[in-house]
Amino acid sequence: MTDAPEAKATLADWLAVAGAIVGAFTAILDIQITNSSLANIEGAIGASAEQGSWISTAYLMAEIVVIPLTGWLGSILGLRRFLSVNTCLFVVFSIACAQSTSLAQLIIFRAGQGFTGGVLIPTAVTIIRTRLPKSQQGLGITFFGLTATFAPAIGPTIGGWLTDNFSWHYIFYLNLVPGPIAAIIQLIALPKQRARWAELPKGDWFGIAAMAIGLSSLTYVLEEGQLKEWFESDVISRLTIVAGVGIACFLLRELTAANPFINLRVLGNRTIGASCVLMTVLGAVSLGSTYVIPLYCAQIQGYNAEQIGYVVMWSGLPQLVLFPAMPFLMKRFDPRILVITGTLLFASSCFINVNLTHDVGMDQLILPQLLRAAGQPLFAIPLTQLATAGLSPRDTADASALSNMMRNLGGSVGIAMLSTMIERREHFHFSVLAEAMTQNATRTQERIAMLMAGLRNGAADPAIAKAQALMSLAAQVRREAYVSAYSDAFWIVGVGLIISLSAIVLLKRPRRTAAPVEAH
Repeated sequence: MTDAPEAKATLADWLAVAGAIVGAFTAILDIQITNSSLANIEGAIGASAEQGSWISTAYLMAEIVVIPLTGWLGSILGLRRFLSVNTCLFVVFSIACAQSTSLAQLIIFRAGQGFTGGVLIPTAVTIIRTRLPKSQQGLGITFFGLTATFAPAIGPTIGGWLTDNFSWHYIFYLNLVPGPIAAIIQLIALPKQRARWAELPKGDWFGIAAMAIGLSSLTYVLEEGQLKEWFESDVISRLTIVAGVGIACFLLRELTAANPFINLRVLGNRTIGASCVLMTVLGAVSLGSTYVIPLYCAQIQGYNAEQIGYVVMWSGLPQLVLFPAMPFLMKRFDPRILVITGTLLFASSCFINVNLTHDVGMDQLILPQLLRAAGQPLFAIPLTQLATAGLSPRDTADASALSNMMRNLGGSVGIAMLSTMIERREHFHFSVLAEAMTQNATRTQERIAMLMAGLRNGAADPAIAKAQALMSLAAQVRREAYVSAYSDAFWIVGVGLIISLSAIVLLKRPRRTAAPVEAH
């Protein structure tokens, strides 16, 4: 006997997928969209740079706490109600962010954005896996994978353009377009389900509390550690202990509880476990590069928000060209080969940037950005597929939540690691350059004399000219030290990507079936 032909997805199925993906795209876009406009926002609400960092930290802390809860809450409240309500609330919090007049207001409303937006991301994968037949899930996963890599890449570009041409408020008003569209589609396409309110009090609230305390503390430590000089700060030291205890209690509870709110045992599947590890790497390198490139452009080249957005754009827009080819590639090639190819392309882009000089600007940064644009979909989309393949609907929701949680956590780790390394390597390179200048005192004096001559032509007093020449020379040395530190950062990311390829051996080769997109 032959198996009955597989039913194709209906219009309602594709509408459900579209509504979920539009919501996920909006939420992922907002993770990075404020980064290129923080200075403008801080100036408008009277916040310092250290205080302003909370605008991003609040979003990430709330998001990473709610992501693991999405499978459990969705099963109790009903997916249609849970998703559409959170989509609407995300829009409401976006409006509130735009209307904020103080730092406290903006932090609270950004946390609200993160708490509701975090629901939209893993739920999209759950809907793809449960509403589409196996032969069409690859296309659905491709759509989702595109949002997961495209949205962070263009976030700073859109944010910078809106800020420079209108005002920072429009960063948040932007959500008034996709948010209501997503909510309407979700209400139309998803079936009504009765809520099981009686199950809510029976939830694993100890595990939830331990997870919330542990992950939020860890996110704070990673986001704020560099600003507070890590363990020289009592706050960072204490919260590190709190994070360690909270996460340990969370893991122990979920692995031993009779009814855990999230099934960590899905990580025992070596393919899903390895996919989550690689998702952590993906988060670290993608968000890390999104952090380093704008920082280099602003600090070394002096670019404004719109110019930075133009550079970052080249790691995003080319993905739209690659997107149509992904379903074809996923059906005809082993997903592991695609992951390896994407990783090598991303690593190549980093190694190109290892040779940075202070003259490297927009034109020279386009090629490595294009390589990143080509590598990210090849890396992310197959991993998204492998991280949830062959599971029941409830386990699919948990696996998707874990995968997205690890990607976000990886992003925080990557940014924390790179910011710390850049700062410390800058100090190292500055001391090396200063020592070299001392050993070559004659050439140093000649350089100072040349700078003084140029300044004295402007009728400056000799003493003032010498002081200005010394300041100019110190600034040049500091600039070269930072350029070398950025080069080191790219080298570290590139080497880290190559090392991460060792996790590929844990991924099982997907079985070839009539629906080759699915891995069992």
